[in-house]
Amino acid sequence: MNQKLRIRLTFLLKFSVIVFSVKASGQEPSISEDDATVTYPASYFDQYEPFSVSDMLDRIPGINIARQGNFNSQSGPGSSQGSDRRGLGLGGDQVLINGRRITGKENEGNSQLSRIPANQVSRIEIIRGTSGDLDVRGASQVINIVLLEAQSRSSIAYEANADHYHDGRIKPGLKLSLSGQRGNFDYLVSGEAEPRWEYRKGYETSILANGLPNDTVSRKTYTDQQPIVLSTNLGYQLSDQDIIHFNLQYNQNDAPYTEDRVITDLLSSPAKSDIQFDNVGNDSDFWEIGGDYEHTFQNGNRWKNLFIVNKKEDDRLRERFNLNEGDVKDLFLKTFNQYEEKIFRTSYSMNINPSQDLEVGVERAQTTLESTLKLGLTTGGDTSNQFGGLSPITDSNATVEEIRYETFAVHNWQINDRMSLESTLIFEESTIKQSGDISKKRDFNFIRPKLDYRFDITPSLQLRTTIEKDVAQLSFNDFTANINSRDDDQNSIAGNPEIRQEQSWRYDINLEYRFNNDNGVINTNLFYHDLEDVIDKIDVSTSAIIQSANGNIGDGERYGGSVDASLRLAKFDLPQVLLTARVDVEDGVATDPFLGIDRRLQRQGRGRYRYGFRHDMSARNINYGINVSGSFEGGSLIYDIDKIEDYNMEDFIMAFVEVQGWGGLIYRFEATNVHEQYRCRIRSRYTGGTIATGVLSEIENSCSQAGEKYAIKIRGTF
Repeated sequence: MNQKLRIRLTFLLKFSVIVFSVKASGQEPSISEDDATVTYPASYFDQYEPFSVSDMLDRIPGINIARQGNFNSQSGPGSSQGSDRRGLGLGGDQVLINGRRITGKENEGNSQLSRIPANQVSRIEIIRGTSGDLDVRGASQVINIVLLEAQSRSSIAYEANADHYHDGRIKPGLKLSLSGQRGNFDYLVSGEAEPRWEYRKGYETSILANGLPNDTVSRKTYTDQQPIVLSTNLGYQLSDQDIIHFNLQYNQNDAPYTEDRVITDLLSSPAKSDIQFDNVGNDSDFWEIGGDYEHTFQNGNRWKNLFIVNKKEDDRLRERFNLNEGDVKDLFLKTFNQYEEKIFRTSYSMNINPSQDLEVGVERAQTTLESTLKLGLTTGGDTSNQFGGLSPITDSNATVEEIRYETFAVHNWQINDRMSLESTLIFEESTIKQSGDISKKRDFNFIRPKLDYRFDITPSLQLRTTIEKDVAQLSFNDFTANINSRDDDQNSIAGNPEIRQEQSWRYDINLEYRFNNDNGVINTNLFYHDLEDVIDKIDVSTSAIIQSANGNIGDGERYGGSVDASLRLAKFDLPQVLLTARVDVEDGVATDPFLGIDRRLQRQGRGRYRYGFRHDMSARNINYGINVSGSFEGGSLIYDIDKIEDYNMEDFIMAFVEVQGWGGLIYRFEATNVHEQYRCRIRSRYTGGTIATGVLSEIENSCSQAGEKYAIKIRGTF
């Protein structure tokens, strides 16, 4: 065991001892618990003088369980989090506003937390049980933000910031939000412009299989990102039984970058250097419209309709120039991807008896990708202006469309005051059609059951177990030829029209303990995923070229666990000090299609950790803290047809200080990446076939780092 890992484990052991030694002390805060729901009234946060809902949540122990979910649930196959989940579904975002989910994928509840001023909040509920009244099902915990009710209220929140980068560059930013209520109409309108800059430098050495130095590569990359986000959330209470919501978001995220690269050939005598320059235009536009209508009948039954329409366009042009030969262009790579999604969902919820309810419904989702790729090189053949004046190598275009229908039923049973069981059954049928370079049509059918059982062993100790069948959302980019942004040599990657959805049976068991007096929370989780049709690299080589693509390689498994702890140091008369720590360990196995051996799943590391410290000095109107995150040694391995890559990175550190200043303004100072985090990759290349039959050619050792960033933010409301 290396010294670095030993220090981390020692820290975590000591932290665990402290957690389990805590006893109830001090004055009981103004927090109520009822039916597995923990309620924090707005008055609870007065001592902290928070600016936004996000600031309020930062003061709640154990909030990351609901705010960020489990590491394994976010990153595993078939993730239901965020914009990658299949359709709208029953899960996804674990944040509700006034008991309702925001109908959106990008413009969802979690994205609103920093936009809603704290002075608009009545209370915050942490819902630990299941209920037919919730718009989100099957989540470990749900955050419900309950806003003030008034005939007329409004608030404007703003944040001005300036980021100072290590190379002297300064980037200003601005956020504005207007929220309020006027009669039956409530609104939240926000806009933000947060320009970002990154200067990353890297160095690579290559050693041949015989031990001789091959070459070195020195890189400098400059990224000038210009993101703009505009969002609107509107709600209107038509009557006591009818309510309607409308949501709109527009994102523009242009991130052009340039790269200077010096390649030195150490095999030549004397050593020869080539100077290359990459100019990359990277434009992205996204808009989304969503809404819902809900009618509540006299008997309490509900009928709800939801819809989402969104579109995203990614336009990318990479041109490479050889400066040794007078700015001669030797690479032209242009891609354009247009994604469209249309979703409609309707459901009816009914009360069977006081302890049981049932929701039935249907969902239709249509997802479309239109993709083009043009690759031009200096091969000496005919040239074309459409390929930047170079010789055409690849001219690919494709359209992929999936139409999916989902019929579902959810039964919620409150067995007694301490136990609940939620049962879900989903039948899914879909058709995937592909046209362009390849014409193909395939039909799929899936049955997806799920059981969610919860048992409040004591008022403080809760057991949660889940069994479900999951189907992953396919990446449509896997169907078509696409770019490889991680490899200077392999500019494009092949598509696979035969790829199928990855499936899994998932088993999770969770145990959560809440200390008295809001002194802390400790949460443990164990999971096992039985995988089918694992997506990995497969051989699609031809007689002319050795090439791989994403495809299905067979069965696999994934397993692991986590411990998440939050602790107030009330025992040491420091109740405003909050310590957090989280450790996730995981492993998995599948049969490698090239080596024929069982190995770790693609892109899976051994685990991650995160720990933090926060101290609110309310009497002095100051709070400060530090957060550290990283991964265990062993990194993330990637196996490809002719290479094996091992990725590692150092810890990421962020520290902050906030001061309540003149005029009610909040001044926040941040230091990010102060130790200049390294990201490293060891890549072993093979020739003469696959990694199993080929011969080791070279080993590349590459590392890069971005500098530190310092920021000042000024926040206020009126």
